[in-house]
Amino acid sequence: METTTPTWDDLRVLLAVHRHGSFLSAGRVLGTSTSTVARRIEALESALGSTLVHRSSAGTSIEPDALRLVALAEELEHGLEAVRRDAGGQASRLAGTVRLSVGDGFVRAVTQGLAEFRRKHPETCIELMSESRLADLARREADIGLRTTRTESQVLIERRLGVLRLGLYASQSYVERRLRSARLRPGDFERHDFVGLSGPAPRQKAAEDWLVERGAKHFPFRSNSMLAIVEATERGQGITMLAEVVGRELDRVVRIEVDDPLPTVTVWLVYHRELRQVPRIRAVAAALEELFHQRVGTG
Repeated sequence: METTTPTWDDLRVLLAVHRHGSFLSAGRVLGTSTSTVARRIEALESALGSTLVHRSSAGTSIEPDALRLVALAEELEHGLEAVRRDAGGQASRLAGTVRLSVGDGFVRAVTQGLAEFRRKHPETCIELMSESRLADLARREADIGLRTTRTESQVLIERRLGVLRLGLYASQSYVERRLRSARLRPGDFERHDFVGLSGPAPRQKAAEDWLVERGAKHFPFRSNSMLAIVEATERGQGITMLAEVVGRELDRVVRIEVDDPLPTVTVWLVYHRELRQVPRIRAVAAALEELFHQRVGTG
């Protein structure tokens, strides 16, 4: 049987079905009908000689053997998006889009700091992605990232911005209910509630280890979202560890003093080597570096 090489149009339909769980939802995202999505999938399955999508009354799912094809489709999607961003600007100008990938703890500071950059360079568009799963910069899922750990990738440039200092914070209501003053002394930790930031990143692990080593046992609320952590802390659910640059801008929490030095985390500015001579990438990277030094210091 003669086979046809799948095109990007074929693969993006498969990708939409994988992400959205039904032909109906995929069609809505793609701006086409359910029957068209079904026909495209059937044609792709016929061309490849294998079943790619399992259909059921509950929706659809990708067959295990087809997941590698989905991964290839995602790589192609990221590559095409990178090409569009690169083509959107001219080599000698700052015109075009720069996609930033940051943890949500950095979002407010980055958004505020880049406002001045945008006023100076209105031709540069910023696309800010705040994610629990940070974008893969080596695969050009984003152009620039702020990271709290280094990679071993040979295709990435990683510039050390400095040290992020951490502090303990709680709401005023928690302090009034549970603390005689805004200070934790040795032996106090085991009787207090803590709001935990879940996840494998170094900052999360450093915070958790530091607290547990001093006797912290009760973590009634955890989240991988910094926004949720801040909200829970402001509402008096416990004491949490935040970056000082975040904590000092919150009106509804107070700093909790401790006797021991608090942990610190190194922050890295990361981008692909292919982008090192692109004017808008260099300009945004320089703006982020200046922003970090203004708000945090070099460390």
